[in-house]
Amino acid sequence: MKYVTLSNGENIPTLGLGTYRLSSEEARQSVARALQHGYRLIDTANFYMNEKAVGQGIAESGVPREEIFLTSKIWPSNYRKDKAAKAIDSTLHRLNVDYLDLLLLHQPVGKYTEAWVVLEDAVRAGKVKSIGLSNFIDKDLDRILDQATIKPALVQAESHPYWQRHESRARLSKLGIAMEAWYPLGSANSKVLNEPIFKELAERYHKSVVQVILRWHIQAGNIVIPGSKNPAHIDSNFNIFDFELTEEDMAAIAQLDQNKSFLNVPKWVLGLTALVNVNYGRHQ
Repeated sequence: MKYVTLSNGENIPTLGLGTYRLSSEEARQSVARALQHGYRLIDTANFYMNEKAVGQGIAESGVPREEIFLTSKIWPSNYRKDKAAKAIDSTLHRLNVDYLDLLLLHQPVGKYTEAWVVLEDAVRAGKVKSIGLSNFIDKDLDRILDQATIKPALVQAESHPYWQRHESRARLSKLGIAMEAWYPLGSANSKVLNEPIFKELAERYHKSVVQVILRWHIQAGNIVIPGSKNPAHIDSNFNIFDFELTEEDMAAIAQLDQNKSFLNVPKWVLGLTALVNVNYGRHQ
Protein backbone atom coordinates (compact mmCIF):
# COMPACT_ATOMS: atom_id res chain seq x y z
CA MET A 1 0.00 0.00 0.00
CA LYS A 2 1.20 3.50 -0.82
CA TYR A 3 0.22 6.72 0.95
CA VAL A 4 0.01 10.41 0.08
CA THR A 5 0.72 13.05 2.71
CA LEU A 6 -1.99 15.72 2.76
CA SER A 7 -1.23 19.40 3.34
CA ASN A 8 -2.07 19.06 7.03
CA GLY A 9 0.37 16.17 7.52
CA GLU A 10 -2.21 13.36 7.55
CA ASN A 11 -1.46 10.30 5.40
CA ILE A 12 -4.13 8.91 3.08
CA PRO A 13 -3.85 5.61 1.17
CA THR A 14 -3.69 5.97 -2.60
CA LEU A 15 -6.28 3.21 -3.10
CA GLY A 16 -9.53 2.68 -1.24
CA LEU A 17 -13.02 1.23 -1.44
CA GLY A 18 -15.92 3.39 -2.60
CA THR A 19 -19.43 2.50 -1.43
CA TYR A 20 -21.61 4.51 -3.83
CA ARG A 21 -24.65 2.50 -5.00
CA LEU A 22 -24.02 -0.27 -2.46
CA SER A 23 -26.98 -1.37 -0.37
CA SER A 24 -26.51 -1.53 3.38
CA GLU A 25 -25.83 -5.26 3.34
CA GLU A 26 -23.50 -4.97 0.36
CA ALA A 27 -21.62 -2.13 2.04
CA ARG A 28 -21.24 -4.04 5.31
CA GLN A 29 -19.84 -7.12 3.58
CA SER A 30 -17.66 -5.21 1.14
CA VAL A 31 -16.09 -2.97 3.78
CA ALA A 32 -15.30 -5.91 6.04
CA ARG A 33 -13.82 -7.85 3.12
CA ALA A 34 -11.75 -4.93 1.86
CA LEU A 35 -10.26 -4.14 5.26
CA GLN A 36 -9.44 -7.80 5.92
CA HIS A 37 -7.60 -7.94 2.58
CA GLY A 38 -5.40 -4.90 3.05
CA TYR A 39 -7.48 -1.83 2.24
CA ARG A 40 -7.21 1.05 4.70
CA LEU A 41 -9.26 3.76 2.94
CA ILE A 42 -13.07 3.63 3.01
CA ASP A 43 -15.32 6.23 1.36
CA THR A 44 -19.01 6.77 2.06
CA ALA A 45 -21.49 9.68 2.25
CA ASN A 46 -24.74 10.76 3.87
CA PHE A 47 -26.40 10.50 0.47
CA TYR A 48 -25.41 6.86 -0.01
CA MET A 49 -27.66 5.87 2.92
CA ASN A 50 -25.25 3.14 4.02
CA GLU A 51 -23.12 4.82 6.71
CA LYS A 52 -24.42 2.62 9.50
CA ALA A 53 -23.57 -0.49 7.48
CA VAL A 54 -20.10 0.88 6.72
CA GLY A 55 -19.55 1.29 10.45
CA GLN A 56 -20.69 -2.29 11.00
CA GLY A 57 -18.28 -3.51 8.34
CA ILE A 58 -15.43 -1.66 10.03
CA ALA A 59 -16.30 -3.25 13.36
CA GLU A 60 -16.58 -6.73 11.83
CA SER A 61 -13.26 -6.44 10.02
CA GLY A 62 -11.24 -6.57 13.21
CA VAL A 63 -8.93 -3.84 11.89
CA PRO A 64 -8.16 -1.20 14.55
CA ARG A 65 -9.93 2.10 13.93
CA GLU A 66 -6.67 4.05 14.03
CA GLU A 67 -5.38 2.09 11.02
CA ILE A 68 -8.37 3.10 8.86
CA PHE A 69 -8.77 6.30 6.86
CA LEU A 70 -12.52 6.92 6.90
CA THR A 71 -14.22 9.49 4.65
CA SER A 72 -17.81 10.70 4.51
CA LYS A 73 -19.64 13.62 2.91
CA ILE A 74 -22.34 16.09 3.98
CA TRP A 75 -25.27 16.56 1.58
CA PRO A 76 -26.37 20.11 0.60
CA SER A 77 -29.68 19.86 2.45
CA ASN A 78 -27.58 20.14 5.62
CA TYR A 79 -25.25 22.95 4.54
CA ARG A 80 -27.04 25.65 6.51
CA LYS A 81 -25.04 26.54 9.60
CA ASP A 82 -27.78 25.53 12.02
CA LYS A 83 -27.97 22.07 10.41
CA ALA A 84 -24.36 21.28 9.52
CA ALA A 85 -23.08 20.72 13.05
CA LYS A 86 -25.93 18.31 13.78
CA ALA A 87 -25.28 16.54 10.48
CA ILE A 88 -21.66 15.93 11.48
CA ASP A 89 -22.67 14.49 14.84
CA SER A 90 -25.29 12.29 13.14
CA THR A 91 -22.66 11.04 10.68
CA LEU A 92 -20.35 10.04 13.52
CA HIS A 93 -23.26 8.34 15.29
CA ARG A 94 -24.27 6.31 12.23
CA LEU A 95 -20.68 5.22 11.58
CA ASN A 96 -20.20 4.52 15.31
CA VAL A 97 -16.87 6.34 15.41
CA ASP A 98 -15.44 9.20 17.47
CA TYR A 99 -13.88 11.02 14.52
CA LEU A 100 -13.62 11.09 10.75
CA ASP A 101 -10.30 11.16 8.94
CA LEU A 102 -11.84 13.22 6.14
CA LEU A 103 -15.17 15.00 5.75
CA LEU A 104 -16.24 16.55 2.44
CA LEU A 105 -18.96 18.86 1.21
CA HIS A 106 -20.64 16.70 -1.41
CA GLN A 107 -21.85 19.17 -4.08
CA PRO A 108 -21.22 22.86 -4.86
CA VAL A 109 -24.80 24.06 -4.44
CA GLY A 110 -26.68 25.71 -1.60
CA LYS A 111 -25.08 27.41 1.39
CA TYR A 112 -21.74 25.68 1.12
CA THR A 113 -19.74 28.61 2.46
CA GLU A 114 -21.70 28.39 5.70
CA ALA A 115 -21.07 24.66 5.89
CA TRP A 116 -17.32 25.15 5.40
CA VAL A 117 -17.15 27.25 8.58
CA VAL A 118 -18.80 24.39 10.48
CA LEU A 119 -16.33 21.87 9.02
CA GLU A 120 -13.48 24.04 10.26
CA ASP A 121 -15.08 24.10 13.72
CA ALA A 122 -15.29 20.29 13.62
CA VAL A 123 -11.56 20.08 12.96
CA ARG A 124 -10.84 22.31 15.95
CA ALA A 125 -13.17 20.18 18.10
CA GLY A 126 -11.35 16.97 17.15
CA LYS A 127 -14.36 15.46 15.37
CA VAL A 128 -12.66 15.57 11.96
CA LYS A 129 -8.98 15.40 11.05
CA SER A 130 -9.12 16.68 7.46
CA ILE A 131 -11.75 18.52 5.42
CA GLY A 132 -12.26 18.82 1.71
CA LEU A 133 -14.66 19.07 -1.20
CA SER A 134 -16.38 16.81 -3.70
CA ASN A 135 -17.10 18.11 -7.21
CA PHE A 136 -15.88 21.64 -6.40
CA ILE A 137 -13.77 22.85 -9.31
CA ASP A 138 -12.74 26.31 -10.50
CA LYS A 139 -15.05 29.11 -9.22
CA ASP A 140 -16.71 26.98 -6.54
CA LEU A 141 -13.31 25.96 -5.19
CA ASP A 142 -12.15 29.58 -5.35
CA ARG A 143 -15.07 30.71 -3.17
CA ILE A 144 -13.99 28.27 -0.47
CA LEU A 145 -10.31 29.22 -0.78
CA ASP A 146 -11.20 32.91 -0.44
CA GLN A 147 -12.80 32.37 2.96
CA ALA A 148 -11.02 29.30 4.34
CA THR A 149 -8.94 29.48 7.49
CA ILE A 150 -8.28 25.76 7.03
CA LYS A 151 -7.44 24.96 3.42
CA PRO A 152 -9.16 21.98 1.77
CA ALA A 153 -6.87 18.96 2.02
CA LEU A 154 -8.46 17.09 -0.87
CA VAL A 155 -10.87 17.50 -3.76
CA GLN A 156 -12.86 14.57 -5.16
CA ALA A 157 -13.81 14.73 -8.82
CA GLU A 158 -14.88 12.46 -11.65
CA SER A 159 -11.73 11.33 -13.43
CA HIS A 160 -10.94 8.39 -15.70
CA PRO A 161 -9.08 7.72 -18.98
CA TYR A 162 -11.72 9.65 -20.98
CA TRP A 163 -11.59 12.64 -18.57
CA GLN A 164 -8.07 12.88 -17.22
CA ARG A 165 -8.31 16.44 -15.81
CA HIS A 166 -4.66 17.33 -16.39
CA GLU A 167 -5.24 21.05 -15.77
CA SER A 168 -7.33 20.55 -12.65
CA ARG A 169 -4.82 18.13 -11.16
CA ALA A 170 -1.93 20.50 -11.93
CA ARG A 171 -3.74 23.41 -10.30
CA LEU A 172 -4.65 21.40 -7.23
CA SER A 173 -1.07 20.18 -6.94
CA LYS A 174 0.17 23.77 -7.06
CA LEU A 175 -2.28 24.64 -4.28
CA GLY A 176 -1.12 21.68 -2.20
CA ILE A 177 -4.50 19.95 -2.50
CA ALA A 178 -4.72 16.22 -3.25
CA MET A 179 -7.04 14.93 -5.98
CA GLU A 180 -9.18 11.84 -5.53
CA ALA A 181 -10.91 10.23 -8.52
CA TRP A 182 -14.43 8.88 -8.41
CA TYR A 183 -15.68 6.85 -11.37
CA PRO A 184 -12.00 5.91 -11.90
CA LEU A 185 -13.05 3.28 -14.45
CA GLY A 186 -15.49 5.56 -16.25
CA SER A 187 -18.37 3.81 -14.47
CA ALA A 188 -17.07 0.57 -16.03
CA ASN A 189 -17.94 1.93 -19.46
CA SER A 190 -17.44 -0.78 -22.09
CA LYS A 191 -15.60 1.53 -24.51
CA VAL A 192 -13.10 2.50 -21.81
CA LEU A 193 -12.52 -1.09 -20.74
CA ASN A 194 -12.10 -2.26 -24.33
CA GLU A 195 -9.56 0.32 -25.43
CA PRO A 196 -6.77 -1.56 -27.29
CA ILE A 197 -4.01 0.08 -25.25
CA PHE A 198 -5.42 -1.36 -22.03
CA LYS A 199 -5.75 -4.83 -23.50
CA GLU A 200 -2.17 -4.62 -24.75
CA LEU A 201 -0.81 -3.46 -21.39
CA ALA A 202 -2.86 -6.03 -19.48
CA GLU A 203 -1.34 -8.80 -21.56
CA ARG A 204 2.18 -7.40 -21.22
CA TYR A 205 2.04 -7.05 -17.43
CA HIS A 206 -0.12 -10.12 -16.78
CA LYS A 207 -2.79 -7.98 -15.20
CA SER A 208 -6.44 -7.20 -15.89
CA VAL A 209 -7.56 -4.09 -17.76
CA VAL A 210 -9.05 -2.73 -14.54
CA GLN A 211 -5.77 -3.20 -12.69
CA VAL A 212 -3.92 -1.34 -15.46
CA ILE A 213 -6.34 1.60 -15.28
CA LEU A 214 -6.11 1.81 -11.48
CA ARG A 215 -2.32 1.67 -11.70
CA TRP A 216 -2.41 4.49 -14.27
CA HIS A 217 -4.43 6.64 -11.85
CA ILE A 218 -1.93 6.22 -9.05
CA GLN A 219 1.06 6.96 -11.25
CA ALA A 220 -0.76 10.02 -12.63
CA GLY A 221 -1.09 11.34 -9.08
CA ASN A 222 -4.69 10.43 -8.26
CA ILE A 223 -6.07 8.73 -5.19
CA VAL A 224 -8.67 6.19 -6.33
CA ILE A 225 -11.78 4.73 -4.70
CA PRO A 226 -13.27 2.07 -7.01
CA GLY A 227 -16.46 0.57 -5.66
CA SER A 228 -17.42 -3.08 -5.80
CA LYS A 229 -19.62 -5.62 -4.07
CA ASN A 230 -17.84 -8.55 -5.75
CA PRO A 231 -15.26 -10.10 -3.39
CA ALA A 232 -13.03 -11.21 -6.29
CA HIS A 233 -13.05 -7.69 -7.75
CA ILE A 234 -12.31 -6.13 -4.37
CA ASP A 235 -9.27 -8.39 -4.00
CA SER A 236 -8.13 -7.87 -7.59
CA ASN A 237 -8.43 -4.07 -7.44
CA PHE A 238 -6.00 -4.03 -4.54
CA ASN A 239 -3.38 -6.08 -6.36
CA ILE A 240 -1.77 -3.24 -8.32
CA PHE A 241 1.38 -2.45 -6.37
CA ASP A 242 3.64 -5.11 -7.89
CA PHE A 243 4.07 -3.57 -11.36
CA GLU A 244 4.72 -0.14 -12.87
CA LEU A 245 3.74 1.47 -16.16
CA THR A 246 6.50 3.07 -18.23
CA GLU A 247 6.57 6.69 -19.38
CA GLU A 248 5.66 5.44 -22.84
CA ASP A 249 2.66 3.58 -21.42
CA MET A 250 1.50 6.70 -19.58
CA ALA A 251 1.91 8.80 -22.73
CA ALA A 252 -0.17 6.34 -24.75
CA ILE A 253 -2.98 6.42 -22.18
CA ALA A 254 -2.86 10.23 -22.18
CA GLN A 255 -3.98 10.13 -25.83
CA LEU A 256 -7.36 8.73 -24.75
CA ASP A 257 -8.43 11.95 -23.01
CA GLN A 258 -11.74 13.31 -24.38
CA ASN A 259 -12.91 15.57 -21.51
CA LYS A 260 -15.91 13.23 -21.39
CA SER A 261 -18.08 12.92 -18.29
CA PHE A 262 -20.20 9.87 -17.51
CA LEU A 263 -22.30 11.70 -14.90
CA ASN A 264 -23.24 15.10 -16.24
CA VAL A 265 -25.86 16.38 -13.80
CA PRO A 266 -26.77 20.07 -14.32
CA LYS A 267 -26.39 22.31 -11.29
CA TRP A 268 -30.07 23.25 -11.33
CA VAL A 269 -30.94 19.58 -10.80
CA LEU A 270 -28.51 19.39 -7.87
CA GLY A 271 -30.07 22.56 -6.51
CA LEU A 272 -33.54 21.01 -6.52
CA THR A 273 -32.17 17.87 -4.89
CA ALA A 274 -30.46 19.95 -2.24
CA LEU A 275 -33.84 21.36 -1.18
CA VAL A 276 -34.98 17.88 -0.22
CA ASN A 277 -34.28 17.20 3.44
CA VAL A 278 -33.10 13.60 3.16
CA ASN A 279 -34.60 11.38 5.86
CA TYR A 280 -31.66 9.62 7.48
CA GLY A 281 -33.94 7.71 9.87
CA ARG A 282 -33.83 4.76 7.46
CA HIS A 283 -30.24 4.02 8.43
CA GLN A 284 -30.02 5.18 12.03
